[in-house]
Amino acid sequence: MKHSIQTPHFEASTQLLKFAEEHISKLQSINDRIIEAHACLKIDKSDNRENKICEIKLIVPGNDLFTLKRSDTFEDAILQSVSALKHQLERWSSRGKQHTATI
Repeated sequence: MKHSIQTPHFEASTQLLKFAEEHISKLQSINDRIIEAHACLKIDKSDNRENKICEIKLIVPGNDLFTLKRSDTFEDAILQSVSALKHQLERWSSRGKQHTATI
């Protein structure tokens, strides 16, 4: 699985980038058909405390899966995004198995 992490308008630490890569790459163990993962870490210019945003888009054959989570830290936003994608991948995988079983 290829992956890219973008951080527009700020310089991310190598520790944050490693954290994101490590957790995003774990999605490959759930479904080995993932082709690419694109992540974008953003800072929202609001007065809200939860101004860190993590968007992740997974490219899989037939579908693209997407999540956007907002939190007060990038690490928490990444964990929430990965958790949401795990849930989506599990649902997507089970639907595919049910569909092939009925054919």
